[in-house]
Amino acid sequence: MDAFSVFGNPINHSQSPRIYALFSGEIGLSHSYARMLSPIEGEIFEKMLHQFFNMGGLGANITLPFKERAYALCNQLTKRAALAGTVNTIKKQMDGLLLGDNTDGIGLLNDLQRLNLLKQDSRVLLVGAGGAAKGVILPLLDYGCTVVLTNRTFARAKALEKYYQDSGDIIALPLPCLNTPDYDIIINATSTGIKGTIPPLSTSIITPEVYCYDMFYQEGDTPFLKWCHQQGARFCSDGLGMLVEQAASSFLFWHNIMPSVLPVLKTLRLELTQRSK
Repeated sequence: MDAFSVFGNPINHSQSPRIYALFSGEIGLSHSYARMLSPIEGEIFEKMLHQFFNMGGLGANITLPFKERAYALCNQLTKRAALAGTVNTIKKQMDGLLLGDNTDGIGLLNDLQRLNLLKQDSRVLLVGAGGAAKGVILPLLDYGCTVVLTNRTFARAKALEKYYQDSGDIIALPLPCLNTPDYDIIINATSTGIKGTIPPLSTSIITPEVYCYDMFYQEGDTPFLKWCHQQGARFCSDGLGMLVEQAASSFLFWHNIMPSVLPVLKTLRLELTQRSK
Protein backbone atom coordinates (compact mmCIF):
# COMPACT_ATOMS: atom_id res chain seq x y z
CA MET A 1 0.00 0.00 0.00
CA ASP A 2 1.18 3.53 -0.78
CA ALA A 3 2.19 5.53 2.28
CA PHE A 4 1.00 8.82 0.76
CA SER A 5 -1.92 9.70 -1.48
CA VAL A 6 -4.07 12.51 -2.85
CA PHE A 7 -7.86 12.33 -2.48
CA GLY A 8 -10.21 14.17 -4.81
CA ASN A 9 -12.90 14.05 -7.48
CA PRO A 10 -11.88 14.27 -10.29
CA ILE A 11 -8.33 13.11 -9.67
CA ASN A 12 -6.87 11.56 -12.84
CA HIS A 13 -5.48 14.93 -13.97
CA SER A 14 -3.51 15.44 -10.74
CA GLN A 15 0.21 16.02 -11.13
CA SER A 16 0.83 15.38 -7.42
CA PRO A 17 2.32 11.86 -7.84
CA ARG A 18 4.81 13.25 -10.37
CA ILE A 19 5.69 16.20 -8.14
CA TYR A 20 6.39 14.08 -5.09
CA ALA A 21 8.38 11.60 -7.16
CA LEU A 22 10.63 14.46 -8.26
CA PHE A 23 10.90 15.80 -4.71
CA SER A 24 11.75 12.40 -3.23
CA GLY A 25 14.27 11.75 -5.99
CA GLU A 26 16.06 14.96 -5.14
CA ILE A 27 16.11 14.27 -1.40
CA GLY A 28 16.76 10.53 -1.71
CA LEU A 29 13.66 9.40 0.18
CA SER A 30 11.30 6.52 -0.51
CA HIS A 31 7.93 8.16 -1.03
CA SER A 32 5.23 5.96 -2.60
CA TYR A 33 2.27 8.09 -3.64
CA ALA A 34 -1.09 7.31 -5.25
CA ARG A 35 -4.26 8.97 -6.50
CA MET A 36 -7.52 8.11 -4.72
CA LEU A 37 -10.82 8.88 -6.46
CA SER A 38 -13.64 9.23 -3.95
CA PRO A 39 -17.35 9.56 -4.71
CA ILE A 40 -18.74 12.89 -3.54
CA GLU A 41 -22.03 11.53 -2.22
CA GLY A 42 -22.58 10.22 1.29
CA GLU A 43 -19.68 9.60 3.66
CA ILE A 44 -17.54 7.45 1.38
CA PHE A 45 -14.70 9.99 1.39
CA GLU A 46 -14.55 9.90 5.18
CA LYS A 47 -14.49 6.09 5.20
CA MET A 48 -11.79 5.94 2.51
CA LEU A 49 -9.57 8.41 4.34
CA HIS A 50 -9.84 6.60 7.66
CA GLN A 51 -9.20 3.25 5.96
CA PHE A 52 -6.12 4.68 4.26
CA PHE A 53 -4.58 5.75 7.56
CA ASN A 54 -5.70 2.61 9.43
CA MET A 55 -3.91 0.46 6.83
CA GLY A 56 -0.58 2.25 7.17
CA GLY A 57 -0.98 5.55 5.35
CA LEU A 58 1.33 8.26 6.65
CA GLY A 59 0.20 11.39 4.82
CA ALA A 60 -2.52 12.61 2.50
CA ASN A 61 -3.23 15.55 0.27
CA ILE A 62 -6.84 16.67 -0.13
CA THR A 63 -8.12 18.46 -3.21
CA LEU A 64 -11.51 19.46 -4.62
CA PRO A 65 -14.16 19.06 -3.33
CA PHE A 66 -13.13 17.57 0.02
CA LYS A 67 -10.99 20.21 1.79
CA GLU A 68 -13.72 21.35 4.16
CA ARG A 69 -14.76 17.78 4.92
CA ALA A 70 -11.13 16.84 5.65
CA TYR A 71 -10.99 19.69 8.15
CA ALA A 72 -13.74 18.03 10.17
CA LEU A 73 -11.92 14.67 10.21
CA CYS A 74 -8.66 15.84 11.78
CA ASN A 75 -7.96 15.36 15.48
CA GLN A 76 -5.64 18.37 15.59
CA LEU A 77 -5.00 21.37 13.33
CA THR A 78 -2.10 23.70 12.63
CA LYS A 79 -2.80 27.37 13.25
CA ARG A 80 -3.15 28.15 9.54
CA ALA A 81 -5.54 25.25 8.97
CA ALA A 82 -7.66 26.29 11.94
CA LEU A 83 -7.86 29.86 10.66
CA ALA A 84 -8.62 28.77 7.09
CA GLY A 85 -11.32 26.29 8.08
CA THR A 86 -10.06 23.87 5.41
CA VAL A 87 -7.35 21.20 5.19
CA ASN A 88 -5.31 20.15 2.15
CA THR A 89 -2.59 18.15 3.95
CA ILE A 90 -2.86 15.54 6.71
CA LYS A 91 -0.10 13.80 8.67
CA LYS A 92 -0.55 10.75 10.86
CA GLN A 93 1.39 11.38 14.06
CA MET A 94 3.24 8.89 16.24
CA ASP A 95 0.25 8.63 18.58
CA GLY A 96 -2.06 7.84 15.66
CA LEU A 97 -3.85 11.19 15.70
CA LEU A 98 -4.39 13.05 12.42
CA LEU A 99 -2.86 16.53 12.19
CA GLY A 100 -4.36 18.75 9.49
CA ASP A 101 -2.57 21.60 7.75
CA ASN A 102 -3.33 24.01 4.92
CA THR A 103 -0.47 24.88 2.58
CA ASP A 104 -2.59 26.53 -0.12
CA GLY A 105 -2.06 30.06 1.17
CA ILE A 106 1.71 29.89 1.38
CA GLY A 107 1.74 28.12 -1.97
CA LEU A 108 -0.22 30.92 -3.65
CA LEU A 109 1.82 33.71 -2.04
CA ASN A 110 5.12 32.09 -2.99
CA ASP A 111 4.02 31.64 -6.59
CA LEU A 112 2.66 35.18 -6.93
CA GLN A 113 5.92 36.51 -5.51
CA ARG A 114 7.93 34.34 -7.89
CA LEU A 115 5.94 35.82 -10.77
CA ASN A 116 6.34 39.37 -9.39
CA LEU A 117 2.57 39.76 -9.40
CA LEU A 118 2.02 40.69 -5.77
CA LYS A 119 2.50 43.92 -3.81
CA GLN A 120 1.55 44.63 -0.23
CA ASP A 121 -1.13 47.08 -1.33
CA SER A 122 -2.49 44.95 -4.20
CA ARG A 123 -6.25 45.01 -4.68
CA VAL A 124 -7.20 41.38 -5.28
CA LEU A 125 -10.48 40.11 -6.72
CA LEU A 126 -10.92 36.55 -5.46
CA VAL A 127 -13.57 34.64 -7.38
CA GLY A 128 -15.01 31.71 -5.43
CA ALA A 129 -15.95 30.96 -1.83
CA GLY A 130 -15.18 27.25 -1.47
CA GLY A 131 -12.28 25.43 0.12
CA ALA A 132 -9.70 26.75 -2.35
CA ALA A 133 -10.64 30.37 -1.67
CA LYS A 134 -10.85 29.91 2.09
CA GLY A 135 -7.29 28.61 2.21
CA VAL A 136 -5.77 31.78 0.72
CA ILE A 137 -7.83 34.68 2.13
CA LEU A 138 -5.96 35.12 5.39
CA PRO A 139 -2.45 34.93 3.86
CA LEU A 140 -3.45 37.60 1.32
CA LEU A 141 -4.83 39.83 4.07
CA ASP A 142 -1.78 39.27 6.26
CA TYR A 143 0.43 40.28 3.34
CA GLY A 144 -1.39 43.63 3.19
CA CYS A 145 -3.66 43.07 0.21
CA THR A 146 -7.22 44.33 -0.09
CA VAL A 147 -9.41 41.33 -0.90
CA VAL A 148 -12.68 41.66 -2.80
CA LEU A 149 -14.70 38.43 -2.68
CA THR A 150 -17.33 37.35 -5.14
CA ASN A 151 -19.17 34.11 -5.77
CA ARG A 152 -22.10 32.79 -7.78
CA THR A 153 -23.89 32.15 -4.47
CA PHE A 154 -23.29 35.55 -2.90
CA ALA A 155 -24.31 34.45 0.61
CA ARG A 156 -21.18 32.27 0.82
CA ALA A 157 -18.92 35.20 -0.08
CA LYS A 158 -20.72 37.41 2.44
CA ALA A 159 -20.23 34.79 5.15
CA LEU A 160 -16.47 34.75 4.48
CA GLU A 161 -16.36 38.55 4.60
CA LYS A 162 -17.94 38.45 8.05
CA TYR A 163 -15.58 35.69 9.21
CA TYR A 164 -12.44 37.58 8.16
CA GLN A 165 -13.63 41.16 8.73
CA ASP A 166 -11.29 41.67 11.69
CA SER A 167 -8.28 40.23 9.86
CA GLY A 168 -7.80 42.89 7.19
CA ASP A 169 -9.37 44.88 4.38
CA ILE A 170 -11.99 42.56 2.89
CA ILE A 171 -15.35 43.10 1.23
CA ALA A 172 -17.81 40.84 -0.61
CA LEU A 173 -19.54 42.08 -3.76
CA PRO A 174 -22.17 40.36 -5.92
CA LEU A 175 -21.09 39.40 -9.43
CA PRO A 176 -23.37 42.00 -11.13
CA CYS A 177 -21.60 44.77 -9.18
CA LEU A 178 -18.22 43.92 -10.70
CA ASN A 179 -18.28 46.20 -13.72
CA THR A 180 -15.24 48.47 -13.37
CA PRO A 181 -11.50 47.70 -13.75
CA ASP A 182 -10.62 48.28 -10.11
CA TYR A 183 -8.29 45.33 -9.52
CA ASP A 184 -4.57 44.65 -9.68
CA ILE A 185 -4.99 40.85 -9.61
CA ILE A 186 -7.97 38.65 -10.46
CA ILE A 187 -7.72 35.12 -9.02
CA ASN A 188 -10.06 32.36 -10.13
CA ALA A 189 -10.52 30.03 -7.15
CA THR A 190 -13.58 28.27 -8.55
CA SER A 191 -13.76 24.73 -9.94
CA THR A 192 -15.19 25.91 -13.28
CA GLY A 193 -12.02 24.97 -15.16
CA ILE A 194 -12.56 21.29 -14.36
CA LYS A 195 -15.90 21.55 -16.17
CA GLY A 196 -14.45 23.52 -19.08
CA THR A 197 -16.38 26.67 -18.16
CA ILE A 198 -15.58 30.10 -16.68
CA PRO A 199 -17.05 32.24 -13.90
CA PRO A 200 -19.74 34.70 -15.10
CA LEU A 201 -17.58 37.81 -14.90
CA SER A 202 -18.05 41.08 -16.77
CA THR A 203 -15.56 41.78 -19.54
CA SER A 204 -15.25 45.34 -18.22
CA ILE A 205 -12.99 44.25 -15.32
CA ILE A 206 -10.24 43.03 -17.67
CA THR A 207 -7.58 45.47 -18.86
CA PRO A 208 -4.13 44.97 -20.38
CA GLU A 209 -2.63 45.91 -17.01
CA VAL A 210 -4.53 43.51 -14.73
CA TYR A 211 -2.86 40.26 -13.64
CA CYS A 212 -5.06 37.19 -14.17
CA TYR A 213 -4.35 34.03 -12.17
CA ASP A 214 -6.17 30.71 -12.28
CA MET A 215 -5.64 28.21 -9.45
CA PHE A 216 -6.60 25.51 -11.94
CA TYR A 217 -4.06 24.19 -14.45
CA GLN A 218 -4.11 21.95 -17.50
CA GLU A 219 -2.28 21.31 -20.74
CA GLY A 220 -2.37 24.72 -22.43
CA ASP A 221 -4.38 27.69 -21.21
CA THR A 222 -7.30 27.07 -18.87
CA PRO A 223 -10.77 28.24 -20.01
CA PHE A 224 -10.53 31.22 -17.64
CA LEU A 225 -7.13 32.30 -18.95
CA LYS A 226 -8.27 31.90 -22.57
CA TRP A 227 -11.16 34.23 -21.78
CA CYS A 228 -8.85 36.73 -20.09
CA HIS A 229 -6.53 36.76 -23.12
CA GLN A 230 -9.53 37.32 -25.38
CA GLN A 231 -10.48 40.38 -23.32
CA GLY A 232 -7.00 41.86 -23.71
CA ALA A 233 -5.18 40.68 -20.59
CA ARG A 234 -1.43 40.42 -21.14
CA PHE A 235 -0.27 38.96 -17.82
CA CYS A 236 -1.78 35.54 -17.11
CA SER A 237 -0.69 32.46 -15.18
CA ASP A 238 -2.23 29.15 -14.23
CA GLY A 239 -1.93 27.45 -10.84
CA LEU A 240 0.81 24.94 -11.63
CA GLY A 241 3.33 27.00 -9.70
CA MET A 242 0.97 27.20 -6.73
CA LEU A 243 0.52 23.43 -6.88
CA VAL A 244 4.27 22.82 -6.72
CA GLU A 245 4.76 25.43 -3.99
CA GLN A 246 2.03 24.04 -1.76
CA ALA A 247 3.30 20.50 -2.39
CA ALA A 248 6.78 21.57 -1.28
CA SER A 249 5.30 22.89 1.98
CA SER A 250 3.36 19.62 2.40
CA PHE A 251 6.60 17.68 1.85
CA LEU A 252 8.22 19.81 4.56
CA PHE A 253 5.24 19.14 6.86
CA TRP A 254 5.65 15.38 6.40
CA HIS A 255 9.44 14.99 6.28
CA ASN A 256 10.93 18.16 7.85
CA ILE A 257 12.86 18.73 4.61
CA MET A 258 12.14 21.53 2.12
CA PRO A 259 12.63 20.37 -1.50
CA SER A 260 13.58 22.57 -4.44
CA VAL A 261 10.62 24.10 -6.26
CA LEU A 262 11.98 25.67 -9.45
CA PRO A 263 13.54 22.53 -11.04
CA VAL A 264 10.32 20.58 -10.46
CA LEU A 265 8.14 23.39 -11.84
CA LYS A 266 10.36 23.67 -14.91
CA THR A 267 10.13 19.90 -15.52
CA LEU A 268 6.34 19.83 -15.14
CA ARG A 269 5.83 22.85 -17.38
CA LEU A 270 7.95 21.26 -20.09
CA GLU A 271 6.03 17.99 -19.82
CA LEU A 272 2.63 19.73 -20.01
CA THR A 273 3.79 21.79 -23.00
CA GLN A 274 4.93 18.67 -24.84
CA ARG A 275 1.60 16.95 -24.21
CA SER A 276 -0.40 19.91 -25.53
CA LYS A 277 1.41 19.86 -28.88
